[in-house]
Amino acid sequence: MFMIRRHFISVGLLCLVSCAAYCDQASSPTLTKEAQEQATDAWREHRLAYGKEIYEQACASCHDEGADGTPAIGDRQAWSERSPLWSAVLFEHSKDGYLDMPAKGSHQELTDQAVDAASEYLLSVTYPELPLD
Repeated sequence: MFMIRRHFISVGLLCLVSCAAYCDQASSPTLTKEAQEQATDAWREHRLAYGKEIYEQACASCHDEGADGTPAIGDRQAWSERSPLWSAVLFEHSKDGYLDMPAKGSHQELTDQAVDAASEYLLSVTYPELPLD
């Protein structure tokens, strides 16, 4: 008898939890496709603005003018000579350093996410037609 009662209580609780989850979903506002696109665009703009700030702080001193053979921001020819996987390599080199390029542009206080944002900014300036992730 105790086992049967426990089973009914368990089933009842399961139904309540399921109903509550469904009600939360049903009452959650859904965004239209246009609203989702606007939210995504706003997020990207914020991300690129943050990336620009980090780029100017840690990367611009070399990459604005192409100092000592570094590829300059916006110079497609300089970047085209890089690896076909250069965007992935760029993110890795930005964080870890490569040859004469110091890790994180010598700003070790930067998080990997900040360095990624700076790399995304550099890519967006150099290849503005490419979609951003």
